[in-house]
Amino acid sequence: MRLASVRAGDREAAARVEGDTLVLLPFRDVGELLADPAWRELAASDGEIVAVADVRLLPVVPRPDKVVCLGRNYAEHVAETGNELPTHPVLFSKFRSSLTGPYDDVPMPSASELLDWEAELVVVIGTGGRDIAAEDALDHVAGYTVSNDLSVRDWQNRTKQWLAGKAWDGLTPVGPYLVTADELPPGAAGLEISCEVDGVVMQKSSTDKMIFDVATTIADISVFTRLEPGDLILTGTPDGVGNARDPKIFLRPGQVVRTRVERVGETRNRIVAQV
Repeated sequence: MRLASVRAGDREAAARVEGDTLVLLPFRDVGELLADPAWRELAASDGEIVAVADVRLLPVVPRPDKVVCLGRNYAEHVAETGNELPTHPVLFSKFRSSLTGPYDDVPMPSASELLDWEAELVVVIGTGGRDIAAEDALDHVAGYTVSNDLSVRDWQNRTKQWLAGKAWDGLTPVGPYLVTADELPPGAAGLEISCEVDGVVMQKSSTDKMIFDVATTIADISVFTRLEPGDLILTGTPDGVGNARDPKIFLRPGQVVRTRVERVGETRNRIVAQV
């Protein structure tokens, strides 16, 4: 099953994807749907049918309680940035204001010219919990989606804390759909992940190469905070980011960035000048 959060006219709704159409569900968004323990049955219910082309796709979960992100979770990316392999997941957070739709234009920050791309697999929590054992962790996953962790590198690296460069308003596209876990390999392992800028491949790897897999990550996070339905976990990016290249490459207004995870979907965003 594929689920989306959409704006249809003046209404926001969760929706089930049926090819080129959507079945609108009686929930404000996917996050509200997931908060009901019977969400799987409710997601299969009937509703108004609209064309995908006639709606705006919102972030899959527009109002998550938490957005937790991993840094340095692919060995090749760790190597290209000149860091040592982590012994524990390297975690940081974003705010819900950081999120934007999977096909929305993204404003180039006026305070920086160092905007970089990061293709990421995203875990969407379906069942909440605290102190979740790794062997039980995948039972807490509703499904997976895609993100571009667009990063403002100078603000990210001003201090040892990355928040300012990572939680920038409107710089984290998420979507287009939540693909339920039963449609993918356990832990979404072995899927190709990639990023293109104006059609040029910048990143290409596999989710098999994550240092900390989905189950390990969920178990680690749930030690210090209770995970709730609709929470998002961005699982890190592979090598190929612009800041690690020689010479460095950064995004400019007019460029189109596509981030893709095999069998899950892709985000596609144009960088525009901030007005």
